[in-house]
Amino acid sequence: MIKFTYIKYSSFLVFFVLFASCKKTNWRENFREKEKSPFGNYIISKEATNLFPKEKITFLDENIYDFLLFDNPEDSTTTRNYILIKHSAYHQTKEGTDELLDFVSQGNSAFIALNFFSERFKEALEFTTNNLDENVWSIHALKKLEGEFYLKNTDFGTEAFKFDRNIRRNYFLQYSDTKTKVLGTTVVGGEQVPNFIKVYHGKGAFYLHTNPIVFTNYYMLSNKDAYTANLLSYLPNNEVLWDTHIKSSKYSNNNRKQPSVFKFFLQHPTLTWFLVVSLVGLLLFMLFNARRKQRAIPEIAPLKNTTVEFTQTIANLYLNEKDHKNLIDKKIAYFLEKVRSKYLINTNNLNEDFINKLATKSGNELQRTKYLINTIITLNKRAECSEEELIGLHKMIENFFNK
Repeated sequence: MIKFTYIKYSSFLVFFVLFASCKKTNWRENFREKEKSPFGNYIISKEATNLFPKEKITFLDENIYDFLLFDNPEDSTTTRNYILIKHSAYHQTKEGTDELLDFVSQGNSAFIALNFFSERFKEALEFTTNNLDENVWSIHALKKLEGEFYLKNTDFGTEAFKFDRNIRRNYFLQYSDTKTKVLGTTVVGGEQVPNFIKVYHGKGAFYLHTNPIVFTNYYMLSNKDAYTANLLSYLPNNEVLWDTHIKSSKYSNNNRKQPSVFKFFLQHPTLTWFLVVSLVGLLLFMLFNARRKQRAIPEIAPLKNTTVEFTQTIANLYLNEKDHKNLIDKKIAYFLEKVRSKYLINTNNLNEDFINKLATKSGNELQRTKYLINTIITLNKRAECSEEELIGLHKMIENFFNK
């Protein structure tokens, strides 16, 4: 075990100013080494030289499987540390997992912090996990998740490291007692359960952590950098391979593209001729079939009945001019015309006999009919009318015909 120099707080001032100046903060968990948002890995990657001051650090720009398969030196005397801090190792294939397991078994070390480990990886190292918050994804819900972490080594103190948000209740449930050592715990339901373990594998060892969020910019700026430095201090003094996990493997069988159907046809002369003849026949069919088709007859839209729109426009014109008397006269004319056409009653004399006939044929009460006709006679004699009188007459006529 080695002791690292803790990260200097003065160097974080610049990053704090960057966060504070952002108008809209991105609280999504991304774990990217180039991302300066709260839950990116920008600070921990930049401070890697302080954490490993005497060691060469290589940030991988290719998949770990491709690197180990082609760029890994054959010198077995040189041991190295592999570091992966992500949400999940979704770019890691079955072949990549096997290659990493072989890499560690040769005497190398691997520090891996993930929310989700692959089933292949868990089977190989004989452990299982339990994530009580695996279905929690929203920013608001994750913000409520707090946690307390402890480290077994008393050199790091016995006090709890408290974290105030995005701490999933994720821990190791089962593991092999013969090759696993618990290095750290978290509190779940009032009980301390392991969230940081060392798994011996061949000549090397895996250091596994279930909460990669503690390595992000947010906690590195929240006086929690001592905890992350303590975690990484378990790694030996070796060259570091830092996996940025940005690319899929070019050579893994899981990521190889399926051969094209056309490429298969072109590999055989008989099938090639079949493909050419079929394509030519299809083109000729489309060409001659298109010439025999009648051209589409353009659709002619019927003339629109704009009477309603015209009437509305005229009515609005009168309303804007406040010519209420004119509108009342037209309302009266409309009423009398409808009475003549619907009830076949002469409207020349609006006398008592007219009122009785109109009430009988329309089904309206006599008193109601008399009130409407008297209102019409009164308004017809006036030289000016108010807006209220216009509205009242309109409602009386509408109620009369809706009977």
